[in-house]
Amino acid sequence: MVQEYQSPVRVYKYPFELIMEAYVRRFPKCPLIPVLVDCQVLSESETEDGSVLVTERRCTIDIEIPRLIKRITGLDYLYFVQKNTLNRRDRTLDIRIHNETFSSRVLVREHCRYTVHPENENWTCYEQTASMDIKSFFGFESTAEKVVGKQYASNIKKGKEIIEYYLAEMEREGVTFIPRWTPHPSTPPPPPPPQQLSQSPPPETQPCPVTSRSPAPLMEAAPGGLLLDTWERPQTLQDYYSGGWHHHDRDGRPLYVLRLGQMDTKGLVRALGEEVLLKQVLSLNEEGLRRCEENTRVFGRPVSCWTCLVDLEGLNMRHLWRPGIKALLRIIEVVEANYPETLGRLLIVRAPRVFPVLWTLVSPLIDENTRKKFLVYAGNDYQGAGGLVDYINKEYIPDFLGGDSMCDIPEGGTVPKSLYRTAEELESEEYRLLTDSIYKSASIFKGAPYEMLIEISEASSVITWDFDVSKGDVLFHLYHSKRAPQPQRRDTLGASLGTVNPSIIDKSWVLGKDYSMVEKALVCREGESVQGSHITRWPGFYILQWRFHSSAACTASSLPRVDDVLASLQVSTHKCKIMYYTEVLASHDFRGSMTSLASSHSGFSQLSAMTTSSGQSQTSSTSSGQSRASSNLSR
Repeated sequence: MVQEYQSPVRVYKYPFELIMEAYVRRFPKCPLIPVLVDCQVLSESETEDGSVLVTERRCTIDIEIPRLIKRITGLDYLYFVQKNTLNRRDRTLDIRIHNETFSSRVLVREHCRYTVHPENENWTCYEQTASMDIKSFFGFESTAEKVVGKQYASNIKKGKEIIEYYLAEMEREGVTFIPRWTPHPSTPPPPPPPQQLSQSPPPETQPCPVTSRSPAPLMEAAPGGLLLDTWERPQTLQDYYSGGWHHHDRDGRPLYVLRLGQMDTKGLVRALGEEVLLKQVLSLNEEGLRRCEENTRVFGRPVSCWTCLVDLEGLNMRHLWRPGIKALLRIIEVVEANYPETLGRLLIVRAPRVFPVLWTLVSPLIDENTRKKFLVYAGNDYQGAGGLVDYINKEYIPDFLGGDSMCDIPEGGTVPKSLYRTAEELESEEYRLLTDSIYKSASIFKGAPYEMLIEISEASSVITWDFDVSKGDVLFHLYHSKRAPQPQRRDTLGASLGTVNPSIIDKSWVLGKDYSMVEKALVCREGESVQGSHITRWPGFYILQWRFHSSAACTASSLPRVDDVLASLQVSTHKCKIMYYTEVLASHDFRGSMTSLASSHSGFSQLSAMTTSSGQSQTSSTSSGQSRASSNLSR
């Protein structure tokens, strides 16, 4: 089996000579690479004029290998040979690596290259390719593939941090400039270098056209700008994806406007899938780089990143649909790995009170340097001094945000369910997520509600729920009790018939005395999708309850009646069905992101670190059909 990897070009805004000095400081050991035990120089040669230096090293690596494999092989370390060719005249560094250990069973080859940026001689580019061919490995081929793949992905992620670490160290030492290499006036013309430097790896290491920063390929698309040329956006994406390019900011950076609050993220995931949305975002990054190059020529100064303006008006718990969050987290991870430092600034406007919940879920995967580029404005704070006009000329601020520029970006809207993929088409990961792992299904009978118990140990925790009503209409409640319910039980008749759900709320309990309702009843119709959140005011036991709903008034009793049970067996209209998922966010995880969003000048990193009182209960629930809120956000 052969695995091949290729990374996009990474750009360092430092001259080649400074990057080279930072690079050599990682040898023979580096504190940021704990698996690197040592590097021993095997040979070193230099041309007569000093323009080309060839260094060969033997690197000792201590990576996580299953103990059984270590016992079978008798090895504690892996050994790799690295050959570096530094051409000071051409300002290039060519790095070729292959494994010495297990070379007859597993062949790992890596090719890395540092070059001068083609449009800015004071910047440095870095690109990396690798291949792994596992012929045999004591029956542990799959394990070996995962170990090497994990190590490779880790190296890619660490590479940028290591260079920046030593650049910072050099700056502290006062090393901010290294002159370029120049030949001595009396030096004769140099002979050809000891090996011909090529722009691509040799045939045996030539990567396949799969862009990937992780062990498994992310998509079948060529790396770099080819993505824009080979990928055609589906019509559904063109119709319902509410984002587009719009002029530029005050620094000449291309401006991308995203009306996230108007976009049906759940509908797009269900209609198109995670991979299509990932390709869309990667293509936007590629287009952003192109526009940066164009603006560099237009404004006559370097423009290397772009600005994103995100409008959150309309954001609600529907956007926190779990598979959608999963897709968003993966997109963030891939974009940060493949396009570092391409986002110059992210302006978030009209942030609602539900925004901190979203931030809690996505912030752990956002790099700290990236978070510092975020600015958040609540309500109308983005208007006037200190708002958008500080970053975007008013003539280019979209009209729907009070600016003077007509903006024809699509408003999104609800994706019709007729465009959703069928179960037969959903054989990918997100369908398995919906059906096999995270989501559970439940049936609700008339007179026999379905209940779920959640124990909360500290106040200000957050209970979240997400469910689809696939059959019938249901009535959703959330109750709280300080008393521990008795073990779940079935009614004798129901148990014998095998249909009635076990009851959590004891028949002797009195509403308002033994337990209380903390969320108003929410009627959910067949086909609707509901997401919600509740910040707990007290510790204790919380009960999520789904009841059969009909036009007739619902009985307050949770006990099944004989006629209801019998009717449920005979009449399908007396049965509802849901698919649900719940999750609890711990208080210490959530509290740090709660804020009044009062300051329009707060940086996003500062915003996320603030703490506000969460003694009030907050919730928001919406359905796909009507976008309704179940109760006020603040009591």
